[in-house]
Amino acid sequence: MAVTIKDVAKIANVAPSTVSRVIANSPRISEKTKEKVREVMHQLGYHPNFIARSLASQSTQAIGLIMPSSTDIVFQNPFFPIVLGGLSEGAQAKQYVLHMTTGKTDHEIYEGVVSMIQGGRVDGMILLSSKVEDKVLSYLHEQDFPFVVIGKPFKDTESITHVDNDNFKAAREVTNYLISLGHEKIGFIGGDLNLVVTVDRLLGYEKALEEAGIPLTSEYIIHNQFLREGGREAVQILLSSGAMPTALVVADDLMALGVLNALDEVGISVPEDLSIVSFNNVMIAEMAKPPLTSVDINIFNLGFEAAKSLIQKIENPNEPAKRIIIPYEIVERLSCSEPKAKKGSTP
Repeated sequence: MAVTIKDVAKIANVAPSTVSRVIANSPRISEKTKEKVREVMHQLGYHPNFIARSLASQSTQAIGLIMPSSTDIVFQNPFFPIVLGGLSEGAQAKQYVLHMTTGKTDHEIYEGVVSMIQGGRVDGMILLSSKVEDKVLSYLHEQDFPFVVIGKPFKDTESITHVDNDNFKAAREVTNYLISLGHEKIGFIGGDLNLVVTVDRLLGYEKALEEAGIPLTSEYIIHNQFLREGGREAVQILLSSGAMPTALVVADDLMALGVLNALDEVGISVPEDLSIVSFNNVMIAEMAKPPLTSVDINIFNLGFEAAKSLIQKIENPNEPAKRIIIPYEIVERLSCSEPKAKKGSTP
């Protein structure tokens, strides 16, 4: 016979309503009582019936995740498993489950989001990226449906809760780091220009060059997908143009791995011939040859804070919009050095 709330209440010596409030993590119940009831639940093997709770409370206890339309990026780029880990932990803390959208195109994803919301299958949505043109974000905003963006919205920034790094500042800082080593021929390999993170990092890179009085060279700027192949293709474009910089700011570690592979194939050594700084600081950066200097953007925390912020909005509709900035850190490894010309002129 299945264990019931009444069974838990009897052994814990509390009212059934108290058990219900513990399951809902009500602030009206003391932590001591919560611990006692949860211990009894564990001993008895009691699992709350979330479907029944949803019918009673008009809440699904579910969060929808809006994934990129490119499955290659989701399955290959380590950013997504890590951010999903943070989202999962943040949701689990409040007993929410996660539902992922599926779709091969932006249109399919949009239709899936509309269906999910109109069908009452989720209490809120999290966008795992921010685009310059984003039909889904506009729909959520117009519907006044609870949602949070990982990344900075391109517009309506003050009225949309989002969790982000200061990508402009980070890109400016790593470009200045390369300039401080003596580099003047610095390139930028970024992702899709429809992604706000790409735009912010590009602008930070350009600002650092401008402040240093270094002319912008358009041939040094390449955009591609946040994939290993994207980095390889970017190097091929640079080589074919004949405009090879002495240093690169690469907007993603997986792309940077592709850059390293392509450079190695043509006999260009890192950092002896070319220095590289990348972003994300996933395991790839540490295991690359040479290990990559990378910006640690605290991916797990981006996910955790996004889930936490969305649940706050769900449980308190009057919760004001917030901008949560997750700190970053530049982790120096072995992929950067002075340019060859400078080394040769050192006494």
